[in-house]
Amino acid sequence: MTASLGRLLVDADDPAAVRGFWETALGPDACARLLEVVPQERPKVVKNRVHLDVYVRDVDVLLAMGARVLDAYPPLRATLADVEGNEFCAFVDPNLEGDVPARAFAVCTDSERPADIAQWWAPRVGARIGPGPDGTPRYLSECAGWPELVWKFVPVPDARVTPNRWRWSVQGGTFDGPVDPDGNEFVQRG
Repeated sequence: MTASLGRLLVDADDPAAVRGFWETALGPDACARLLEVVPQERPKVVKNRVHLDVYVRDVDVLLAMGARVLDAYPPLRATLADVEGNEFCAFVDPNLEGDVPARAFAVCTDSERPADIAQWWAPRVGARIGPGPDGTPRYLSECAGWPELVWKFVPVPDARVTPNRWRWSVQGGTFDGPVDPDGNEFVQRG
């Protein structure tokens, strides 16, 4: 049975502030479909292993909302942090349509073995595996529940040291527990 991916659960010290940032950035409807901000279980101590990629017309709009620049790759991309330091990548698209500053297009998950984890998740969420920029098969598209998002498994050499502050939810499917082979926690619903 195929599982359907649901909202990302986001741990926050100040849930109202984090929710407010993302509602303004993505729009209330898109934010409600994609994110569920919850009181934090533990403080943020390291880089998040799960984050969003968004398209933006102008990075400065997000900075005016309280984001800050972590790394800049002008003129087309920047790594930003939201009001509580949650990392995300902003890709400039001057032709972005709509009346909100940003549109989410991908969920990124850091992994020491991204192709293996993409292979593990693909049949469970009915996804198609495609290549990342390096040619390895580690991008999932057409995921049940996330048809408009690409799920990117990103190669990183650093080992997991704490549970994810951002994690996804799943409905349905058969799992041995709420952790995938890479140690990523997820929340089973329904």
